[in-house]
Amino acid sequence: MPRTIRDTALETRSARGRLKARGKPYYRSMEPGLHLGYRKALSGAGKWIARHYVGDQAYQVEVIGIADDFSDSDGVRVLSYKQAQTLARERATARAHHAAGKHGPLTVADAMEAYFEFLEAHRKTARDAQVRAQASILPVLGDLEVAALTSERIRKWHLDLAKTPARHAQRDDGDGQRRRRSTANRMLTSLKAALNLAWREGRTPSDAAWRRVMPFKGVDSARVRYLEVAQCKRLINGCADDDFRRLVEAALATGCRYGELSRLQVADFSPDGGTIAIRQSKTGKARHVVLNDEGVALFRQCCAGKPGGALVFTHDGMAWGKSHQELRMRAACEHARISPPVNFHGLRHTWASHSVMNRMPLLVVAKNLGHSSTRMVEQHYSHLAPSYVADEIRRSAPKFGFKASRKIVSI
Repeated sequence: MPRTIRDTALETRSARGRLKARGKPYYRSMEPGLHLGYRKALSGAGKWIARHYVGDQAYQVEVIGIADDFSDSDGVRVLSYKQAQTLARERATARAHHAAGKHGPLTVADAMEAYFEFLEAHRKTARDAQVRAQASILPVLGDLEVAALTSERIRKWHLDLAKTPARHAQRDDGDGQRRRRSTANRMLTSLKAALNLAWREGRTPSDAAWRRVMPFKGVDSARVRYLEVAQCKRLINGCADDDFRRLVEAALATGCRYGELSRLQVADFSPDGGTIAIRQSKTGKARHVVLNDEGVALFRQCCAGKPGGALVFTHDGMAWGKSHQELRMRAACEHARISPPVNFHGLRHTWASHSVMNRMPLLVVAKNLGHSSTRMVEQHYSHLAPSYVADEIRRSAPKFGFKASRKIVSI
């Protein structure tokens, strides 16, 4: 274990208290190419500085922590003289290890790229992570060194992200702040996953900086909107063409995502088993979706006369592409007098909501939707499940003889 380099002017808080405040740090050489510095502030605690020689008469300088001038050291944010030396050596070692495989220190962009490669190899969800990173992580944090990240820097990025308006205009439904915070949490999760991978592989000395940053609480429970059965029937009748009508019917019959349905081939439908095979999903995991009799009849009709490799759903003989459903969905909602309009993903919520209300076990709902556990289903739909409490309230709560107005007619 490296010995602590003694320096009577820096190693105690009383000694540092006698130093004059100045912008230039008081440096102590630790080993060739590495210095530990102490920057004395005019007020408040000083800061520990690590100075690394990077060649060509140049140094890389970074703040590694706050000195224990007033607060007791915690080894992470507030450092004693000895702890500052240890951290400075760890940073130097991490730089050396990384330089052996790639010039320069490990940056957040490097860590994210390694994470994308990991996802591509193991989970097949790299595309979603890349889109999130390119939108909100790399522009702000990409050039920063992972070893130099602080909790304060990550926390500020997280807070700023929650204040950033959505890239695409959305209707004002009073839920905007929750959505922005929920998005910020997803970005934080992606960032932490990439940094944790770098830490597990020994490419950065500590995970303390991002481990201490907490996500916003209570922002992931979106107000799930679903359609009543009567609205679903009006929506189906409001579809402008048969191709889109069949796609809407399939979404209501399966709870599948738009992308899953648009990639579905005839061979993926098993009329004997009454299932469809989803081979490529958002999570990267294949699954079999079980159909009821109505769903089996629908898919028999959609697959009739088509070869096994043909797409089940097309429009004008072509594959459904990204966003092809949006304008058609809006027009169908308008014809069906559904206001505000529901998006295509709302059909997935509709299948799940009615399944739960019809007493389908949450585990079965989760399996058909492709969730690995019931957590998401419980979060979004458990309030719709029939329960002892609800049954007792409806049976025993007082009634006051309210009379509904006869002037109001349901659509």
